[in-house]
Formats: sequence, C-alpha cells, structure tokens
Amino acid sequence: MIRLAAWLVSLSIPLALGGADLAAVKAEPNLEKRARRALDNAVAAYKDAEEAYMKKGDPEQANAALDEVSQSVELAYASLRQTGKSPVKSPRQFKAAEIGIRELLRLLADLREAMSVLDRDHIDNVRAAIQKIHDDLLAGIMGGKKK
Repeated sequence: MIRLAAWLVSLSIPLALGGADLAAVKAEPNLEKRARRALDNAVAAYKDAEEAYMKKGDPEQANAALDEVSQSVELAYASLRQTGKSPVKSPRQFKAAEIGIRELLRLLADLREAMSVLDRDHIDNVRAAIQKIHDDLLAGIMGGKKK
C-alpha cells in the first residue's frame, strides 16, 4: 500500500515539472524505470489533452496529446516485456503498471464523456489500444496467458 502511494506521488512530480519528453523516456537504460517514466509521461500527456480540449477548445491539439498517451503506454508495456521477467513470478512492476493504466483508462473515459460526439472517434481508438494493453497485462499477472 505504501508503494502504491509512493508511485502515485511520483506521478505528480512530472506534472509539476511540465511532463517528461517521450524521447528522454526512451533513452532511459533501466527498463523498469523506463516503464514508470513512460506511464508518468502518459499522465502528463493526458493532462495536456484535457487542457487542450476543455480549456482551449482545440481538438487537433488534444488528439496529438492523446497519441502521445497511447505511445507512452505502449512504450511502458514494451519496456516491461523486454525485462524478461515473468509477471506471475515478479508482479511488482507489472501490477503497478496495470493500476496506472487502469486509472488512465478511467480518466480517458471521463474526458470522452465531456467531449462532443463528433470528437470522440480518436479517443475511442486510443482507449481501445490502451484497453488491450491493460487486458494483456492483467492476463499476464493472473497467469492466464503465456508470453
């Protein structure tokens, strides 16, 4: 529980600093840290998308930020898979990622509901891609899928 709280606090640090650059995240040599930083970047990009759509009324900028959310989650998942660790035997980082992605999906659902029906296609595609990654992570942790 303390680890979860520490991880959630770590999510707020990049937001206070203006978010991390995805290229800088990709340069992280430690795969587990890269996965954490990629999820932090996804949250920061979500905040950018929310601000672009809700405050600025710019769906194009919001869609670009949503693309970065998707790319960040994909990078986090790929980094965790590259560690070579089993999600069943070493679930710590996988579970942290699953929880973070679940929260991100909830935030995206809230943003989708606030969007015009005409602007929802892109966020629906992003949510579907992230939901598949979430489902794969959860299946790996539960031992339902051999990778």
